[in-house]
Amino acid sequence: MIDNKLLRGDPQAVAANLARRGYQLDVAALQALEDKRKPWAVEVDRLRAERNANAKAVGVAKGKGEDAAPLIAKGESLTTALADAERRLSEVQAELEAWQLGLPNLLHESVPDGSDEHANREVRRHGEPRVFGFKPRDHVAVGEKLGGVDFEAAARISGARFVVLRGAVARLHRALAQFMLDLHTSEHGYTEVYVPYLVQPQALIGTGQLPKFEQDLFAVRGEQDFHLIPTAEVPVTNLVRDQIVAAEALPLKFVAHTPCFRSEAGAAGKDTRGMIRNHQFDKVELVQIVRPEDSYAALESLTRHAEEVLKRLGIPYRTVSLCSGDIGFGSAKTYDLEAWLPSQERYREISSCSNFEAFQARRMQARWRNPQTGKPEPVHTLNGSGLAVGRTLVAILENFQNEDGSVTVPEPLRAYMGGVATLTA
Repeated sequence: MIDNKLLRGDPQAVAANLARRGYQLDVAALQALEDKRKPWAVEVDRLRAERNANAKAVGVAKGKGEDAAPLIAKGESLTTALADAERRLSEVQAELEAWQLGLPNLLHESVPDGSDEHANREVRRHGEPRVFGFKPRDHVAVGEKLGGVDFEAAARISGARFVVLRGAVARLHRALAQFMLDLHTSEHGYTEVYVPYLVQPQALIGTGQLPKFEQDLFAVRGEQDFHLIPTAEVPVTNLVRDQIVAAEALPLKFVAHTPCFRSEAGAAGKDTRGMIRNHQFDKVELVQIVRPEDSYAALESLTRHAEEVLKRLGIPYRTVSLCSGDIGFGSAKTYDLEAWLPSQERYREISSCSNFEAFQARRMQARWRNPQTGKPEPVHTLNGSGLAVGRTLVAILENFQNEDGSVTVPEPLRAYMGGVATLTA
C-alpha cells in the first residue's frame, strides 16, 4: 500500500511514478474520496473535543453542587452523534482503503523503463552453456526415459499441469530442496520455518495477492475461508503481521520449503508441456524483514544467496533487472534469475528476488520501533525463490543429460542421494 501522506500530499508525483508501469492513477477518484472523508474526519474531531469538554463541565458542576442533568443529557447526545460520525468516517475510510488496495507499488528510480520483458536489463551472467555432441532432449523426454516423470498418471489423478515423480527423479527433487535449505541456513544466515499451507484472506491481502490476483488462487470450500498458498512468501512474511519488531531484532531472515498452488489463470496456452508451469510445485523461499535504510543492500545479498544455489549446482544462468512494464504488482525493484535450458536454447526464469519496501508492511501493519524517533514505523520486506525446486530439477535434467539417456548428478547433491552420481533408467 502506498503511503497515505504521499498519496494525499502529492498525487501527481504518485501518478507520474505509476505511469512508468503503464498504470493510470485516477486522481479525480482519489480527490472525490478525500472530499468525502475530510468533512467526517473534521466532524469526528469536533464532536470528540466537544464531548470531552462537556464531560469536564459535568465534573465541575457536580463539584459545585450544581444541577448537571442538562450537561449529562448533552453528553449523551454528543456520544450518539459521535458514534454516527465515526461510523460514517469508517465507511468512507473502508471505501478509500479498498480503492488503495488496487494500486501497485511505486517503482525505485533504478528500475529500467520498458513495456515488456524485452526491455529487462541484463545485470550479469555466470557459466557457459554446455556444447552437446548430440541433440539435447527436453526435460520431459529425459525424465520419461529415466522412468521418473509421469504426466499421464498425474492427469488421471488431477488433470493437466500436474506431474508424478518416481524413483531416483523424485529423490533428486527432494535432494534439491534439502540442499537449498542447508545452504541457506548454514551459510547465509536464514532461520528455517515450517508454515501453514492454508491461509486466511487477510494474509493474502497483506502480501498483495488479494484482491487483485484472486483468479490466480485456489480457494478451499468449507466452513472456513481458506486459500492454498501460491508461495511461502505469504505465510512467512505474515509472521510479522500486526507486530512491532524491536530494532535490535532486525534483520529477520527466514527460509521455508513449501508446495505452492497456482491456477495459472493468465497462462492459458503457455508452457503446457512439462514442469515449467504447473498448478502444484515446490519452492524454497527466502524472506527478509529489514530496516528501511538497509533494504536495497538486502536485495543485493538475497539475490546473491539465490544465485549461489545455481553456482554450486553448475547451472548457467543470468540475472536481469525487470523493467517497469514487467515488474510485479507489489515490487519496487526485482531481479529475475534465469537458468539456461538447452532444449529451448534460452534462459528461463527460475527465481524472482524483490524488494517491496513498505508496501506489504503497511497492508500487514508490520512495524519496527525506530530508536531515533521512538515511534513505530513500517519495516521493509523482501523475498525471493532460493530456488523453485521443480524448475531447478528441469534445469538439471536438461543441462546434465548424457547421450545414453542418463543424467549426471551435480556433485553437491550426491550426499543427499546416497552417493549416487548418475541417474539411469
